[in-house]
Amino acid sequence: MTNGPVREEFAPKPASHGGIKAREVFIPPYFFRKEREAVSFYHNHGGRYRHPLEEPSFDKEGLDGHSAALAEAALPTVRSEEEIRRAIEMGLEAAPSIGDRTISCFSRGELPHWAGINTFLKMPYLENVHEVDQYDIAILGAPFDIGTTYRAGTRFGPQAIRRISALYTTYNYELGVDLREQVKICDLGDVFTVANIEKSFDQITKAVSHVMSKGTMPIILGGDHAIGYPCLRGVAENVDGNVGIIHLDRHVDTQEKDMDERMHTTPWFHATNIPNAPASNLVQIGIGGWQVPRAGVKVARDRGTTILTIHDVEDMGIEKAAEIALEVAWKGAKAVYLSFDIDSVDAGFVPGTGWPEPGGFLPREALKLLQLVAKEGVCAMEVVEVSPPYDISDTTALLAVRAVVDVIATMVAHGKIGGR
Repeated sequence: MTNGPVREEFAPKPASHGGIKAREVFIPPYFFRKEREAVSFYHNHGGRYRHPLEEPSFDKEGLDGHSAALAEAALPTVRSEEEIRRAIEMGLEAAPSIGDRTISCFSRGELPHWAGINTFLKMPYLENVHEVDQYDIAILGAPFDIGTTYRAGTRFGPQAIRRISALYTTYNYELGVDLREQVKICDLGDVFTVANIEKSFDQITKAVSHVMSKGTMPIILGGDHAIGYPCLRGVAENVDGNVGIIHLDRHVDTQEKDMDERMHTTPWFHATNIPNAPASNLVQIGIGGWQVPRAGVKVARDRGTTILTIHDVEDMGIEKAAEIALEVAWKGAKAVYLSFDIDSVDAGFVPGTGWPEPGGFLPREALKLLQLVAKEGVCAMEVVEVSPPYDISDTTALLAVRAVVDVIATMVAHGKIGGR
């Protein structure tokens, strides 16, 4: 049996060998290309979706993606336009052959992402720290890792976080926020940490306290987690009332000392000794695994801190965990401090850290939790334990950037920061 037009010279012929008749040869209809109409291989794809119902099965206008696209149209562009004008004024006009006249000769703004001087998100570097009161948020690095008890390298954390932050723009689609347009951010550079733990603590406290005293929110890029104590100390002395602490980590960090010093396993023991930072307002989320020392657990038990293990979070869900965190931290408090240890995230996603521990948050879970907490506002934030020597393709540092910008953008979206 043949199928399709068969030219005579190709028609099957009966065999003449031994009187046995050969089977007819099947020739598909598309074999003779010149004599067929074009038939696409995808003619039977799509099925019922090719002829959908008159009314779609979903509400397009109810999608976040739809509302976010509409919200973008309402965002201002004033500061972006100012940046372009400034770049051309300070960095010369581009060569005549460049068609896009918003490009300057010397890179002076957000673009290109691979060029320029490294500040966080390419925000302006503020050399004169006395002028920090002109900004809503100040980024400062604490390149300190002599509190590390295993793998060193977090002194390079601020540098790595700033460098990879150039990958981001200032606009977030889901939240409908443009940080350049809606909040004033500067980068103060790094605190000069010295070759002594306690003296470095004093430097960090003075730096954070200075920013807080000017009515500006400090965001500190660590650095190992030992900086949690001096950072909180600088915050607490500028808050007229109690300060709550929301701490994401795999480790409790509540020992009194480690190796006879106040190391990165000890910040919350000493922070909760500050009169207006009581342990009853400390909530720790994500704790667990095989790196939690019993000495720290004893302190947590004796002081009555609130600990949610990663299994608690898994069982109750991110939303409920955030609700508990807010309830504990804000009870009777005037402000809340947010501490995000990058090792709270599963080690498979954050290789660049000093104490990697499997079984932590997925990145999306951690970011969701941070956003839920940030909706109520935080007075300061630290991101710690990014250790670039162990990182792969800057993935750990990039998550640190994402944590910071998500917190800022959430606060902007909910009216908790911005306006200068």
